[in-house]
Amino acid sequence: MDVAEILLRRGLITESQVNEVRQTDDVVTWATEHPDLDPDVVMRTIAGELGLDFIDLREEPVDLDLLDAFPQKLIYRENLFPVSRQNGSIRIATADPLNFYPLDEIAAATGLTVEPVLADRVEIAKLIKNHLGVGGETVEGLLEQKAEDGIELLEEIETDGSELSEMAQEASVVRLVNEILLEAIESKTSDVHIESQERGIVIRYRIDGILHTQPVPPEINHFRAAIISRLKIMARLNIAEKRLPQDGRIKLKVKGREVDVRVSVIPMIHGEGLVMRILDKGSMEFELRNLGMSQKTYDIFSKLIRLPHGIILVTGPTGSGKTTTLYSSLIEINNATTKIITTEDPVEYQLAGINQIQVHPKIGLTFAHSLRSILRHDPDVVLVGEIRDLETAENAIQAALTGHLVFSTLHTNDAAGAYTRMVDMGVEPFLVTSTVEAVMAQRLVRRLCMHCRREVTPKQEDLPDDFPFELLDGPIYEAGRCRECREVGYSGRMGVYELLTTTDTIRQLATERCSTWEIKKAAAESGMETLRDDGWLKVINGTTTIDEVVRITKSDRTIKRK
Repeated sequence: MDVAEILLRRGLITESQVNEVRQTDDVVTWATEHPDLDPDVVMRTIAGELGLDFIDLREEPVDLDLLDAFPQKLIYRENLFPVSRQNGSIRIATADPLNFYPLDEIAAATGLTVEPVLADRVEIAKLIKNHLGVGGETVEGLLEQKAEDGIELLEEIETDGSELSEMAQEASVVRLVNEILLEAIESKTSDVHIESQERGIVIRYRIDGILHTQPVPPEINHFRAAIISRLKIMARLNIAEKRLPQDGRIKLKVKGREVDVRVSVIPMIHGEGLVMRILDKGSMEFELRNLGMSQKTYDIFSKLIRLPHGIILVTGPTGSGKTTTLYSSLIEINNATTKIITTEDPVEYQLAGINQIQVHPKIGLTFAHSLRSILRHDPDVVLVGEIRDLETAENAIQAALTGHLVFSTLHTNDAAGAYTRMVDMGVEPFLVTSTVEAVMAQRLVRRLCMHCRREVTPKQEDLPDDFPFELLDGPIYEAGRCRECREVGYSGRMGVYELLTTTDTIRQLATERCSTWEIKKAAAESGMETLRDDGWLKVINGTTTIDEVVRITKSDRTIKRK
């Protein structure tokens, strides 16, 4: 069957493209990946000519029980997936209808009549990964690759020639580790957890702040030591040392973009546990307007970051998006007339036009030490990664008092806690209130998947006590399930913000060493939206759910608002 002739006859390609199509090894892939052709139209056209059905696997119910007795090597090697069985026949989804040999193999292996149906190649691959697990092809020993796996190490790795080192360099292990990394990067994972437990190895991906256990074939346990060793070699760690924690870094290039991987290894009861923090430089966009701030918060904050001097603090727990907010702020105010210097631990992303310093506490280059040196370089704006101690706090205050705008972070639960935290460090209250211009507290909530979110018309008695029911003039939404969001109901995250500006009232309370609660109460009474308030507004706007807001914020029902 001449696929090129079919596509030409149906007007999907031109005469000049016929020879190009015929020269390719995989005609169907060429046609479905061509930028000028609609994959659905191509597949339906080919299916119609061959007398086959074309199915959308995103909508088609799949009988997963068929996998138990199905030859998995054929699934991986030929990109096939069993869909359903009826009487003595089995329906097999394939993206290559002209490849008859694997269908014959299936018929011989199962004793059933094979009924091929056409489906999108990408959707078949998603089914395979979701139900058979990442790395399954490698575990089965199928080392043939039809295309490059897309991962390139940017630094040469060194091995010590030991048996464990050699095992970690075997092609199957290299391929398996690359698959784990590639799947994590493609699914926008922030952290990969590889855990050695009594029953074997467990791989979990943290996606949008929530851990998801990755399905893996049980045979992967045979590769446990080799996987850990391979990653330790890539991160330039000592593979022979299994008693002490180690930290390292892997630099990768994945499909043309640079990816930084921070590796941490800790010895545990059943073996080493490894966590990788993935920093995908190519996919990050530092745009202050797109972080999720309300228009009111954005308008106030954008004015604050343009002040000539003072301290702007961003607070929240680890992983709450503080660095993204700070980087976005710096990029917003960066121009040829402004000199910006940062001191960070670590430098997570390299920003064009901004001078960045990586601190090294082991050699004495701390935040406090580097900040003293930075001031001799005539900066306009300074970013201090974190105020951890009295010395750093005093240096930041000194920088603000001498005419510099200083950005930094603190680990506090809310914005009001920043004032009392700095006083607890030993800074005089009057110095805190005379330099800190504003504090932004933040958290991250998951965005609802717009493809599958479901309308809900709630009753007031079913909502949390502090939900602003009076602002509700329509439905709210809950998470659904679809393949666009990997059956999770959410896609991506956004910030929830609490912006406290240092007014005269706040300045007086902080100077008098009043409690965090009193400062927060006064701020709310003067119009500050708390984290909880901002979260509820996002629920009303249909961008997140009540469950998400309850998960990451505490109730403020005892606070009186303006």
